[in-house]
Amino acid sequence: MKWSRLLSLPRLSLSRSNFILLGTLLGSQLAQASISLDIDNQDSIKNAAQTAATGMLQYYTGYRPGDVPGNLPDPYYWWEAGAMFGALVEYWYYTGDSQWNDITTQALLHQTGSGNNFMPTNQSRTLGNDDQAFWGLSAMSAAEVRYPNPPEDQPQWLALAQAVFNTQVPRWDEQECGGGLKWQIYSFNGGFNYRNTVSNGCFFNLAARLAVYTGNESYAAWAEDAWDWMFGVGLASRDFHFFDGTDDRNNCSEVNHIQWSYNTGVMLLGAANMYHFTGQSDAWKSRVEGIVKGLDYFFPDGKNVMSEVACETQGTCNVDQRSFKAYLSRWIAATVQIAPFTHDMLMPKLRASAQAAALQCSGPKNACGLRWTKGADYDGSTGVGEQMAAMEVFQTNLVDSAKKRVTADHGGISKGDPDAGTEKDDDAYIGVLDDPITTADRAGAWILTILVILMTFAGVYFMAT
Repeated sequence: MKWSRLLSLPRLSLSRSNFILLGTLLGSQLAQASISLDIDNQDSIKNAAQTAATGMLQYYTGYRPGDVPGNLPDPYYWWEAGAMFGALVEYWYYTGDSQWNDITTQALLHQTGSGNNFMPTNQSRTLGNDDQAFWGLSAMSAAEVRYPNPPEDQPQWLALAQAVFNTQVPRWDEQECGGGLKWQIYSFNGGFNYRNTVSNGCFFNLAARLAVYTGNESYAAWAEDAWDWMFGVGLASRDFHFFDGTDDRNNCSEVNHIQWSYNTGVMLLGAANMYHFTGQSDAWKSRVEGIVKGLDYFFPDGKNVMSEVACETQGTCNVDQRSFKAYLSRWIAATVQIAPFTHDMLMPKLRASAQAAALQCSGPKNACGLRWTKGADYDGSTGVGEQMAAMEVFQTNLVDSAKKRVTADHGGISKGDPDAGTEKDDDAYIGVLDDPITTADRAGAWILTILVILMTFAGVYFMAT
C-alpha cells in the first residue's frame, strides 16, 4: 500500500505515538518477510533459487576489472569459491537460467593453474586435497549436466576432473595407516599429518563418478579401495556414520568422531554411483540404504529439516561449516537421480528443508539465515554459505523434472583426457613448490591450523556440555 493512500484514509488519527506504533508494526512485518516458496510450483522454486543466488553473489567481485576471477574475499577460503561455482553450474542445470554462466566459466578456467589441475601456485600455502577436489567436483558436475563447454583452446570439464584425480592418486600414502590421502598436499602446511574424511570422501566420490561417466574400471577400483580403507581405519562406522579425521603420527589409531553433513553427503553420492556402475549390485544398494538411514543424524527430532548438528544449536559454526548443507542437498538430489530407489526416502527431506529454509530467508533483502529449524525466526547469520545452502536446497526440488545426467556414451559433450595431470615435468604432479618457504609462511600455516583445531574442540565441548 502506498504511503499517500495510507495517509488519506478516513478517521485515521496519526498522533506521534500512533505513527511510531504503525512504523514499528510495518517494520516488524518487513523483518519477518521471507522468500515465497510453493514447493509444488516449478516457477516458484526457480524464483526462490534465483533470489538466494542473487544474495550469494553480492559477496563475489572477481568478475570486476582488476579483481581475481574465482576468488572470494576474506574470510572465505579458496575451496568455498570452487564449491560456489559448482553450485552455479547446478543452478543452470536445474533452472535453465544462464545469467551467471559467463562469470562461472571465467572463474573455473582462471583457477585451473598452470598444470590445468586446480593447483594454482598462489594457493599453495593453504592447499589441501579437499580444496583441490571441490574444484574438480565442480568440473565433474559440468561434464555430467552438459554445461556449455569452454573454448576449444581451454581445458575441458572432464579433462579437468581427470587431472584432479590423476594428481591425487600418487598421494595415496601407505607408509602410515595402510593408505589414504592426507589433508594437506604440501608438508610445510599445518595439518599435513591429518587424514580427514572429506579429502578421502571427495577422492572416492570423484573416482566413482568418473567410473560412471567414462566406463573405466580403474576408477571404480580406486573407489573400492578408498571405501574399504575409510571403513577399515575407522573414519566410518558400521551404521554408516562418517567422522572428521585421524592423525597418521599415531598410525590413525584415534579418530575425531565429530560428524559433518558434507562428509555423509559426499559418501552417499559416491556409493550411489558405485551402485549404478556395478549394475545395481546388492552390496552397493545395501551401502546406499545404510547411508540414507545414517542421514537421520542431520535431520534431528524425527523431522525432515536439515541441520548442521555439530555447531548450529551452539552457534559455533565457522565460515566453512555454514556452507555444508549446500553440498548435502546437492548430493542427495544427484543420488535420487542415479539410484532412483532412494527417491521416496530422500525427497521428503529436500522438500521439508526447502520450505524451512525459505522461512529462514527473512533477513534484510531476504538474507538467508543458517538455522532452518528456527522457521521464520531469522537467526541473524548470513553470508556466502547460508545463501548457497538455501539456493541449493531450493533448486534440488526440481530434480524430478530435470534432464538426466549424461555419460561419455550417453549424451556427454565434454572431452576427456585419461592422462591429464600426469606430466612428469609438472611440479604440481608431485606436489613440489617452486618458491622457498619462509619461517613466516610456516608460522602462518600453523596459525590457521591451530585456529581450526581450537574451533573444532570448542564445538565438541559445547556439544558435550
